[in-house]
Amino acid sequence: MSVATAGWSQTPSSLYKAAGTVASTEPTGFTLQTDAGVRLAVVIPNNALLVRVAPGEKTLKDATKIGVAEIAVGDRVLVQGQLSSDQKTVVAVRAIDMSQAAIAQKHAAETAQWQRGVGGLVSAVDPVANTITVSTSGFGAAKKTTVHVSKDTILRRYAPDSVKYEEAKPAPLSQIQPGDQLKARGTRSADGNDFDAQEIVSGSFLNIAGTVSSIDTTQNTLTVTDLKTKKPLLVKLTADSQQRKLDPQLAQRIAMAFKGGGNGAPGGMPGGARTGAAAGTSGGPAPQGGAPTGGAPGGQGGSGGPPGGPGGARAGGAPDFQRLLNRMPTSTLADLKKGDAVMIVASQGADAGGVTAITLLSGVEPILTASPSASQALFSGSWNLGASGGGGGEEGAQ
Repeated sequence: MSVATAGWSQTPSSLYKAAGTVASTEPTGFTLQTDAGVRLAVVIPNNALLVRVAPGEKTLKDATKIGVAEIAVGDRVLVQGQLSSDQKTVVAVRAIDMSQAAIAQKHAAETAQWQRGVGGLVSAVDPVANTITVSTSGFGAAKKTTVHVSKDTILRRYAPDSVKYEEAKPAPLSQIQPGDQLKARGTRSADGNDFDAQEIVSGSFLNIAGTVSSIDTTQNTLTVTDLKTKKPLLVKLTADSQQRKLDPQLAQRIAMAFKGGGNGAPGGMPGGARTGAAAGTSGGPAPQGGAPTGGAPGGQGGSGGPPGGPGGARAGGAPDFQRLLNRMPTSTLADLKKGDAVMIVASQGADAGGVTAITLLSGVEPILTASPSASQALFSGSWNLGASGGGGGEEGAQ
């Protein structure tokens, strides 16, 4: 009898079911920290079905039987069994394990795919052809890429007020609209004009450029006078918001690029900032995560970084602004003062009381002086994917 048919479908639905991460192991089982925040002792009797599957698997077709001793701290496990009367112990009928090492390996591969992917502003959606046209811009000329959606493409969309990839929900193609920002991982055509998407995450994000009019560190908010609308806007910051300060020399170089003052460096970027490695060294190594880390893009591990090649350069040679951003020094609200110029990528809040910052960048006075629309150009394809950004896989055959 195969693992896939070893009573998997015949088990009564009344059994208790929980998924979580192994916190500790014992000779007869393990302690599970469930996704619901409950700590359970899991006992694995000899007649229980205990198998391991690869992250992302949806069936037990390729599952392999394992012993209790092979379960390790950090593994993801789905367990079903009888819950004790005190609700602290589960005697398992079956347990499905995904090893921590396999999950990390999968996330690393997905992160690399996001980095080689495509991102930008949606300029058109064709539901008949199942294609999305994405326009990317930045230091060089704008480029349009046709993203192809198949029946197997995973489509996710950020929820209002969310800056976390893992909070993005499944959403049909019909929810993607022109003006949205989109990132996709998959396979690019040889000429770079077409992209077959394995996964897409989209959202309606705001690119804001303005000056700080007030700061409330107790509420973790600031009010910005939008340069475009001339109206005040309340901006909320969370623990996931990415706050960076642009190096003055780099700010001047980027301003020169917008003024057309480049010296022939790739994508019009002035010399000295040709790649992420060259331009952003003052900020140290890029962080593992980031904000909508986002991210590729949260609690499922992996960084899900933005598109770009080694050192932060895109395939065409122009630097990826998010890669530069990740190397810039971090900042806080306390570092800002009234009158400072800022560029913000934000998610539209569920209420009309303000927006939630995904990225807040200060030190941008020279750039906005050179081009008030610079925020849109720089961030159009470079927003982060949240803390995980690489797309889960732990759920597997649940």
